[in-house]
Amino acid sequence: MNASFGIDHPLLATHDIEGLRNRLISLGFNMTAIGKHPWGTSTSLAMFDGCLLEIMGIYDETLIDEVPAGEFRFGRHVFEHLQQREGVALSALHSTDSVQDAATAQKAGFTVSGYLEFGRDVTLPDGSADRTKTTLALLPDLDFPRLSFFLCQQHRPELIYVPEWLEHPNTVNGISGVTILAKAEQLETLKAKLTGLYGGASPLNGGFSVQTANGQMSVQTLDAIQAEFGTLPSDIAESATPSIVAMDLVYQNATTFEVWVAKSSMNLSSTASGYYATQPQDTANVILRFGLIDTVSRNYAVRKSRR
Repeated sequence: MNASFGIDHPLLATHDIEGLRNRLISLGFNMTAIGKHPWGTSTSLAMFDGCLLEIMGIYDETLIDEVPAGEFRFGRHVFEHLQQREGVALSALHSTDSVQDAATAQKAGFTVSGYLEFGRDVTLPDGSADRTKTTLALLPDLDFPRLSFFLCQQHRPELIYVPEWLEHPNTVNGISGVTILAKAEQLETLKAKLTGLYGGASPLNGGFSVQTANGQMSVQTLDAIQAEFGTLPSDIAESATPSIVAMDLVYQNATTFEVWVAKSSMNLSSTASGYYATQPQDTANVILRFGLIDTVSRNYAVRKSRR
């Protein structure tokens, strides 16, 4: 399970939510049906124990200013970033107490703009109906808007982390980290921001990393990221705004995952520790990298040793 401030789910904003959902299904993910938020965004999820993979689109532009949290409008934030390009528009951090965690974040230097409360109807595997309850505490960042966060508290986690929904044919079972692209002159500011919440940073090739309750956040410059992942699309590489450009996910069975790679409609390349999607445009401008749990941890140690 996840704990407060662990990586919960970066939002992969896309112009074609149905197409991206179908590509992820072809890779062996058990994606939920496309749902709708009251602020105009559509969503589909691959749920894990304590975190999830979420893709998001806009289904109604007339609703994007609905349900504001202070001055922050969730739908408009996603919409405006999607007009610039696909990619992570903002990211959820896990919360076990949104009010207490928001106070902790505020003491660490984050701005809390307000709260959103919502729920969705669910039908459980036994056929019974119920409704989830979720509280979001919004932490917008005016300087680095694509690195805005929100705290996500599930008040009824038993309706979210349903065992049958956590199983994916490809055996992927969680997020193990994210990679943030930043310019060299932005590293110290970002380090101060993230260490205020997570404590000390570890040196990393071209930047640094911090340890969350659910995986590492790695912050690196363009040269370091491209040395690891290959050339990024020009609209990302040339962006002045730091953003999440890669996400690591872990699977349990390499043989099973390889079967789904062969069947997938996506292009994936093999690495020493697993696979990664080679066409960012197939995954909303976010490189998805997959590996076994033990090899991912060993690979992270190697990355640190190359600083």
